[in-house]
Amino acid sequence: MGFVPIINQLISTFWWLIPLAIIATVLKSAWFKGIAGEFIVNLGAKLFLDKEKYHLIKNVTLPTENGSTQIDHVIVSKYGVFVVETKNMKGWIFGSPNQKTWTQKIYKHSSKFQNPLHQNYKHTKTLESLLGLNEEQIFSVAVFVGDSTFKTEMPENVTYGKGYIRFVKSKTQPVLTEAEVENIKSKIVSGRLTPSFKTNREHVRHVKTIIAEKNK
Repeated sequence: MGFVPIINQLISTFWWLIPLAIIATVLKSAWFKGIAGEFIVNLGAKLFLDKEKYHLIKNVTLPTENGSTQIDHVIVSKYGVFVVETKNMKGWIFGSPNQKTWTQKIYKHSSKFQNPLHQNYKHTKTLESLLGLNEEQIFSVAVFVGDSTFKTEMPENVTYGKGYIRFVKSKTQPVLTEAEVENIKSKIVSGRLTPSFKTNREHVRHVKTIIAEKNK
């Protein structure tokens, strides 16, 4: 029997392994992890935040002086504007608010990633400028989803899963009027780039350029 017939026989017998392999690859991809993380945050907001008081705006890409910045979620309420950065990670997480990079450890393997609070700083400052807000009206929140464990003490605005809901609800002092809330929602929607594959692709290209420059 030739080589080609053997290959064809193997494919016909184990064809079902091909879609399984494709699915496994997709599930492990950074793209899917990002989608899954955003879904968890979306679901938490819909289930546990009053829609009349808290307004969720997803996937906000804003133009900046040197490109664009992308925000996973913005929650607007009279208690402030909450800028949410989502991290879908596993393993042990080490870090402090002032460190530029944090550490993810899975068994004996360690890797560095950008401090999500530093990553979110640009987001909050961009929104402050766009909306004319001050630091008492806007809050940065980092949400970790997935099978991860904090191994160092984290500030209250770095949470697991729906823990970010507790942080949002902990702000009970109104800092915006209802009219200001409506104006902010309108400004974000009108000021952001139209969500699309092209917008995301251009933003990813911009981020890769920044990383390449830093590496140099």
